[in-house]
Order: sequence, then C-alpha cells, then structure tokens
Amino acid sequence: MSFKVVIVGRPNVGKSTLFNRLVGRKLALVDDTPGVTRDRREGEARLGDLTFTVVDTAGLEEGTGDSLEARMRRQTDLAIAEADVCLFLMDARAGVTPLDKRFAQILRKSPTPVILAANKCEGGAGQAGRMEAFELGLGAPLPLSAEHGEGLSDLYDALAEFARGLEENDAEQALEDALADSDDEASFDPDAPYEPDLEAPLRIAFVGRPNVGKSTLVNQLLGEDRMLTGPEAGITRDSIGIEWQWRGRRIKLWDTAGMRRRARVTEKLEKLSVADTLRAVRFAEVVVVLLDATQPFERQDLHIADLVEQEGRGLIIGINKWDKVENPQEVLRVLKEELERLLPQIRGVPIVQLSALTGKGTEKLMPAIERIHTLWNARVPTARLNRWLEEAVSRHQPPAAKGRPVNLKFMSQVKSRPPTFAVFSSRADEVPASYRRYLVNGLREAFDLPGVPIRLFMRKGKNPYAGKKKRD
Repeated sequence: MSFKVVIVGRPNVGKSTLFNRLVGRKLALVDDTPGVTRDRREGEARLGDLTFTVVDTAGLEEGTGDSLEARMRRQTDLAIAEADVCLFLMDARAGVTPLDKRFAQILRKSPTPVILAANKCEGGAGQAGRMEAFELGLGAPLPLSAEHGEGLSDLYDALAEFARGLEENDAEQALEDALADSDDEASFDPDAPYEPDLEAPLRIAFVGRPNVGKSTLVNQLLGEDRMLTGPEAGITRDSIGIEWQWRGRRIKLWDTAGMRRRARVTEKLEKLSVADTLRAVRFAEVVVVLLDATQPFERQDLHIADLVEQEGRGLIIGINKWDKVENPQEVLRVLKEELERLLPQIRGVPIVQLSALTGKGTEKLMPAIERIHTLWNARVPTARLNRWLEEAVSRHQPPAAKGRPVNLKFMSQVKSRPPTFAVFSSRADEVPASYRRYLVNGLREAFDLPGVPIRLFMRKGKNPYAGKKKRD
C-alpha cells in the first residue's frame, strides 16, 4: 500500500538531505545555509520493501501576514494535512530549541500521525540532544544520520508498522461496523464483571538493561537458583519461560536477555537475543521493567518502557538494588518526576522498590502485578462511560471544525487487554489528537487505570446500542 510521508522541522536540520537519501537521487538542493527549501517537493521513495511518496518542506518558521515565511509555513501546513504520516526532524547536536517545542506542540494537535527523528546522530554524536527530544511528547526519537545513512533501519521499522496499520484499518473498520450494526451482542460485554481465568497462567516478562538483576529476581521469586547469575553482564541469552505457582495461581515467568541500545548491538548472537526478548514482551500480559537503583535513569529504560506501552501490555517499574541507595526518598522522587515527564502516555505506573539479592521488597511485586493485570482486563459499564462522556464534554467541548461543532454521540468499550474504547461521532475524523488525549487522561483518572495503556478510537456511525433494552 502506497502512502505519503511529509518531512518537517525547523530550518537546517537535514530535511532535504534525508529526502535525497530516501528517493536515491539529489533532487532537493542541500546547503549549510538555512532556508534553501521554500516549496514542497515530492518524490517516490523506497526503503527496503516499502514504497511511498515523500515530501520535502520548507523549514518551520514563525511568520505572520503575507510574509515569505508565513507563505512557506502555509505550504508546510498543507503538506502535513495531506500526508498520511509526518516525520518531524530535529537536530540532535543542537538539542531541543524553543522553536522545536513550539512546533511539536502544534503537531501534537494535528490528526496526522507523527514520527519523531533526531538527525545528525552519526558516531554517537548528539545523544544528549536526542535524550532531550523525549520532552517533545511525541514518543521515542529515532536516531538518524541522513548524511551517512545511519538509522534507516529504525525508520523502516516505524514506517512498516504504520503501513501495516493502514492495511489493517479497513478490515478493522469493517469488523467494528459489523459489530455495531449487528442485532446480536458482541462477544465482549463491557457490562459483565471481569472474572480472571485461573486455569490459564498469568504471563509475566522481566525486561531491562543488562546486569540489572532480572535473573536474580526470578530466582528469588522461585526460591531456587533456577537461572544462571553472576556479576558479568549478558549471561542470559535466551528468553527462558518458567512455570510457577503463587498463592495457588499458575504463573509463567519469562527471564529475558538484557537490552542494550541498538547502536551497541553488533554481534549476531546478541541481535537474536534481543529479538527473543521482544517476542517475550509480545506474549506477556504484564511486563516488569527492571532498573538498577545504583545507575542513573537512562534513555534505554525509556525505550523499553515505551515498547511495552506500544505493545499494549500492563507495565510495572521495578527498582532493584534498593538496599544500596543512600537517599531513597530523594531518588524515588526524582524517578517519579522523570517518568511523569518522559512517559506521559502511561501515567501512574506502579513503582516497586526491592532487592533481588536479599529478597527485601520482593513480596510487594506479585500483588502489584496482580492489580495491574486486573486493570489490564478492566471493563467499564456502558452507562457509566456515557455519563462520564457527557461530563467530560460539558467541561471541555471538542474544537469546532471548519466552523461547525463536533458532537460526540456515544461511547462504548469494545475490548479489554488493554482497555479499548470507541467514541461514535458523525465527524469522527475531525476530532484532533489533542482532544483524544484529553479523553484518555480523563478515562485513566475517572476509572482508576494507572499503568496500563488505553486505546481510544473515533468511529463514524450510529449508536450500536440504540433500541436495546437497558440492564436492570
């Protein structure tokens, strides 16, 4: 499936260089002077087995009236509106500038999906600036070097996932429309209380950087030296699944290989280990991201947590080696602030402090996992949802589109694992992403859903529950 990608960013961050790299020819002029590109330029790009239209744009600048900058800006705005996905490029060596923050705020309000990329990361340069890019609130920034062609595999992964989403959208829409129009109740009933399936094992994966104590923690939970441990980093290479019982409930634990930054993963064996870890995350229901309390919070920890959220799994942050921390209250405060700032999409993630070696604090882990698993399976009755929706809309109306109000007619939960909701409106495609985030944050707060991803879809169509009898 062909789709359109627009490259945007402030002047001189490398948009035209990346455009030329993707189309395989020097179609766009490239110079160190900012503002060389003034018009939109399109080209047919190929990246692996993906083919798509790529659009080079003028650098995003503040401009008013009919000035040249304002006209260039309007051309860029049109390109964003017409594109299927927006690739926001920032200069990792220069770091996040006020202009980057300004335009990130604008892009967050746009309905066009955004991929954030940090350019000029060749040779490890610009890593500090790339870390700053998390503040833009657009997800994990991809490390790129348009000049040297580094990081294109990361860009391919992001675009391939988006392309798969486009292909699945039509089928997903058709399926949900069929469910909405059906006279029969869907198999998922949001009004039925959640009852855990005690016959099926609760699947838990422990992930994190190398040598943070994942295998030691698994051994501590099992009460035996089941996993090989030691001071050397990288002992675990395969994702090992172990059957266990906790308070009479079946548990499946996965101990995984440590995940280093992609740039440091060069050996084939380690690449296979990381791929195995990713599979364990996809099979898990709850994922414990383990941190080392004696090491500073790193961007790789953010990458791992962001991956768990993208996969839609329940998330818990475990802080190991807590017995070695000299000022625990201050360390915990700083960590909570960092998580709130850098991972706003999963607010309220539970944090469990423990020592895998001594066992102190590990008794708190499984109750926290069980609670997150329950929330991951949460069901919100339709009547409660729509009462909440009325209150949320009365507090903050959706922005008008083209001078016409956007009315949200009805809301229902379409699935759990993770909690997934659909809002029906005749103008669903005109509800901006910023308003969807407002609804998601409100859902999380109103129905007490910390630490689990929440999916929210806007759907066109009639009320699927109209005419049906209400439950007593």
